[in-house]
Amino acid sequence: MHVMVVDERKEPIPGPYVVRMGGWTLERYLAEAPESPVWEFVRGEVVMHSPATAEHQDVVIFLIRLLGGYCEARGWGKVLAGPAALQVLPDVVREPDLFVVPPEEVSRARGMPLTVRPVLVVEVTSPATRGMDLGEKALEYREAGIPEYWVVDLEREEMVVHRMGSGEAEVVRMREGQLVSQGVPGFWLEVGWLFQRPLPPVEPCLRRVLGMTYAVHEK
Repeated sequence: MHVMVVDERKEPIPGPYVVRMGGWTLERYLAEAPESPVWEFVRGEVVMHSPATAEHQDVVIFLIRLLGGYCEARGWGKVLAGPAALQVLPDVVREPDLFVVPPEEVSRARGMPLTVRPVLVVEVTSPATRGMDLGEKALEYREAGIPEYWVVDLEREEMVVHRMGSGEAEVVRMREGQLVSQGVPGFWLEVGWLFQRPLPPVEPCLRRVLGMTYAVHEK
């Protein structure tokens, strides 16, 4: 299926935007939704996002390389990235920017939609998607039992961290300092790395993460 979002003059809208179209079934979504743009299925609607900015993609790639390098070095789990359709709930399929699958779920990470349960989901938000990322997606991930959800807000230079504990969900907002993952054992990052322009090189950041992690484990 090919869909173009246009204005009243029938000129393409460059974005940012979110389009919601009702009257869909999960079966139709799985059969017709294209693989390249971000299309999600939420309770009878398809949700289509505008193309990502270069800044958005830079941060996503940085995090994929950092988390992926860490998981590979530790031999723990697997990092997947959008547009990978993740069936969060029976009637909700999302395409997160990236997510981490624990070791026991890696063998099940096949086909489409994925029915694995990540330990960490990350979205890099925009003004068009901020309400959805911080609102309905946070509630869906919580209902699905996903223990940790990060929202990177580039415009506000802020990280919003959602964690599921034994009681109520915890929400923490960070602009700087070390963020230690609850879902990925031993992983941490400096929040300020994500808001540097240009972004720092991944390799020295990964060495710091691994070096500090191994130092802690050796004590």
